[in-house]
Amino acid sequence: MKSFQIPPITDVALTEEIRALKKNKNAVILAHYYQTSDIQDVADFVGDSLGLSQQAAKTNADIIVFAGVHFMAETAKILNPTKKVVLPDLAASCSLAEGCHPDDFAQFLKLYPDHKVISYVNCSAEIKAMSDVICTSSNAERIVNSFPKTQSLIFAPDKNLGHFINQKTKRNMVLWDGACMVHEAFSIEKILKLQKEHPDAKFIAHPESEKHVLSVASYIGSTTEMINYAVDDPTQKFIVATEAGILHKMQQMVPNKTLIPAPAKEDNHCACAECAFMKMNSLEKLYLCLEDESPEITVPEQIITRAQLPLRRMLEISK
Repeated sequence: MKSFQIPPITDVALTEEIRALKKNKNAVILAHYYQTSDIQDVADFVGDSLGLSQQAAKTNADIIVFAGVHFMAETAKILNPTKKVVLPDLAASCSLAEGCHPDDFAQFLKLYPDHKVISYVNCSAEIKAMSDVICTSSNAERIVNSFPKTQSLIFAPDKNLGHFINQKTKRNMVLWDGACMVHEAFSIEKILKLQKEHPDAKFIAHPESEKHVLSVASYIGSTTEMINYAVDDPTQKFIVATEAGILHKMQQMVPNKTLIPAPAKEDNHCACAECAFMKMNSLEKLYLCLEDESPEITVPEQIITRAQLPLRRMLEISK
């Protein structure tokens, strides 16, 4: 008897199946800029953490498929507790979220009883529940400035973003000692070399990057702000320091411009910085997630109740 193999389903066929399922189930797919290009192309909305939070807050879909990492899907669930929220790979975590354990953070807060707490959205639902307000990289400065100068503040969990916002706002916020492993992967030596090789290029960077990297940047902004800058600035060449997934949408927005990913310290297949957690999701996992409506994100009711307030405050300030 001859053996045979069933040919694997193509990405085109998977995309068609995903779109059909999405329509039949009244589902919406939200994808972060750091997702793979095929996932971005099938999503209903592609954006940064603020944009995704805003979309999650106003969706009329019955099912939210979050193509991102765990804390993002948790945020969607907190904002939509009656809706089903699913994540293609439940193990898709975040180094910032993992580096700020709730028990440790609770002890940390006891050291600063008079401080208000601003937490970057890259944290767990439990950390959000301990916070006064949440922020993203695109609205962090506005959120910090919403407090009077006399109010002492804690900023967690990203020390690099916190240091950058301290400089911009002339504050002295207490910073939790956490960092994004992707944005700390850039090599300043390689970046400086690349700048010499491309003197006509502007170097743009995400504020989660280390301060010595930010010190040589022509522009610092969130993922959305970096894309908008590349669109609006007449420069024809950019060196881009953030997770390499952004280049897909950015290149779509500036098809005639040259985009160069900032080099990482360690050599890898693309010589750029990639988030292993973000890349755990795949088109096939997205399809299975939507078909099976699993893995489903659950958050304890008491955590949802407490975490909703700081998230709603962020959305209100960001209008």
